[in-house]
Amino acid sequence: MLFPTRAHRSLPGVIAAVLLALAAALPAAAGTLPVAVDGQKLPSLAPMLSRVSPAVVNISSTSHKRVAVNPFFSDPFMRQFFGLPVVPPSRELVQQSLGSGVIVDAGKGYILTNNHVIAGADDIKVTLTDGKSFKAKVVGTDPQTDLAVIQIHASGLVALPLADSSKLRVGDFVVAIGDPFGLGQSATSGIISGLQRQDLRQSGVQNYIQTDASINPGNSGGALVNLAGQLVGINSMIYSPSGASAGLGFAIPSDLAAKVMKQLIAHGKVERGSLGVDAQDLTPRIAAALGIKAAHGALVTDVLPGSPAAAAGLKPGDLVTSVDGKPVTDAQDLRNAQGLAPVGSTLALVVDRNGHRLKLDAKLTAVSGEANGASLDARLAGATFSEQSAGDAESGVAGVEVTQVARGSRAASSGLEAGDLVVGVNNVATPDLSALRRVFALHPGRLWLAVLRHGQLVQIRM
Repeated sequence: MLFPTRAHRSLPGVIAAVLLALAAALPAAAGTLPVAVDGQKLPSLAPMLSRVSPAVVNISSTSHKRVAVNPFFSDPFMRQFFGLPVVPPSRELVQQSLGSGVIVDAGKGYILTNNHVIAGADDIKVTLTDGKSFKAKVVGTDPQTDLAVIQIHASGLVALPLADSSKLRVGDFVVAIGDPFGLGQSATSGIISGLQRQDLRQSGVQNYIQTDASINPGNSGGALVNLAGQLVGINSMIYSPSGASAGLGFAIPSDLAAKVMKQLIAHGKVERGSLGVDAQDLTPRIAAALGIKAAHGALVTDVLPGSPAAAAGLKPGDLVTSVDGKPVTDAQDLRNAQGLAPVGSTLALVVDRNGHRLKLDAKLTAVSGEANGASLDARLAGATFSEQSAGDAESGVAGVEVTQVARGSRAASSGLEAGDLVVGVNNVATPDLSALRRVFALHPGRLWLAVLRHGQLVQIRM
């Protein structure tokens, strides 16, 4: 069937006509977006990022370690059986890592970053956004919060102002800036997904900001900023099944970072106080067994004699529900309260004891950075243990260092050596002295120590 002929346009012709009409309505500059739509100016993060970006730097570190040539040679029994040297053959392993940092003091060149970015490094190089590089020195490190301060000597630096992270709300917009995968400085935007995230690491002071702004390997130590260009957090870790961003990134709040940074600059380390208690989370089963009506809190399981907790009247079985007016929901909250308070300060505790509400005041004393083996267990007599130092960290594994072993002592005869890193006892991780003390407070019968020695895992039975 024939139809009367009429003028018509093909589909490509219609599209071309529409594009021509749009082009006439847009600004003259080719490839640009309109500055406004329906009279409303388009938002852009570019002005803020142009101010902030120079304060975020790239950090590359290099470390040199001696590792065993073959795990076979690390076994003392095998070395003796085959007549091999007492010291197993080893080779030098050179490791390089990339991360980010934030300039927090332009005049003095102080840079805030993650401890794991520079832990164990022999050489640290900082590269600015203009391509200039400087050798950095370590001012102080704090593995407990995974924070570190390094310093460079340069002029014309730009520093980021710190915001009050306690005012953050879920839903606030944030931007993560760093150097993911070593590609160069990048910025990603998102929102605050959660606050006060804890129990993300084995130990330490934890109070993370959760964000869906993409954080990837290399972003560690970089900046999490608000829309005003103020620092609200130090990007620290991600949760991901693939190793890339899955929308679950975590940053250390600027308030916590500021407190740690102040002590690192002043003393090179953080001096923390301790109540001298062991505590655990209150579960529904434990609450029912003990007849506790409260749903949350830190249940005290042990009080060290002569400790601030003992002096304040705290007892095993007490439920700590509040510290300095802030609610305590679990044992991590209680650890955070101690870890963030300066030595000598007094904590106001609210305690539930057999259904009665008590108020106790406890003055924090300094935590000793060393422990005598004999005080922990007779089988460790002759050994001295200390908190792990960043310079001696092996492969980022957390543990307790063996600093001395007396010749002919019981510890020496069992095979413990100075320089060993005790990472576990009886299949329980011991990332720090507090964890080690907790294990031995249970007076274990058998004793198996998991020790990292020259990069190899060794088991010692005592």
